[in-house]
Amino acid sequence: MQIILLEKVLNVGNLGDVVKVKDGYARNFLIPKKMAKRATAVAMAEFESRRAEMEKHAADKLALAQAAGEKLGGLVVTLVQKAGVDGRLFGSVTHGDVAEALTKQGFEVNKAQVRFPAGHVKTTGEHAVSITLHTDVVSDITLLVKAEAM
Repeated sequence: MQIILLEKVLNVGNLGDVVKVKDGYARNFLIPKKMAKRATAVAMAEFESRRAEMEKHAADKLALAQAAGEKLGGLVVTLVQKAGVDGRLFGSVTHGDVAEALTKQGFEVNKAQVRFPAGHVKTTGEHAVSITLHTDVVSDITLLVKAEAM
């Protein structure tokens, strides 16, 4: 399906690109999330008339994400979880746990933006975590997992 991208999409294209993607990806993900429109003549004409406005909006979003990324960079987030004597957690630290801890510290992050590069966190200690604030802005933070005192 031919679509017009209304914002930058990772591994697909930039704002305003007309690209061909699988029908299901367009219908079930890109179009419902307002990230793209079908590439019809009417939609293309409408996009061209609003292009400057959309580019300004995208630049503003990027600037906000970069500012938040600079504040997040190098941050250490501490979580306390139940763990055994060998340091293994009963369960694991989830994306939601990290997002909730960052929200408590005043950062607006949802769990879909949290990435664990080394897989799920199932042990105590320091772990690297990436926060994707924008397709172009990724901040690395340190997650410090401590065992809960019994």
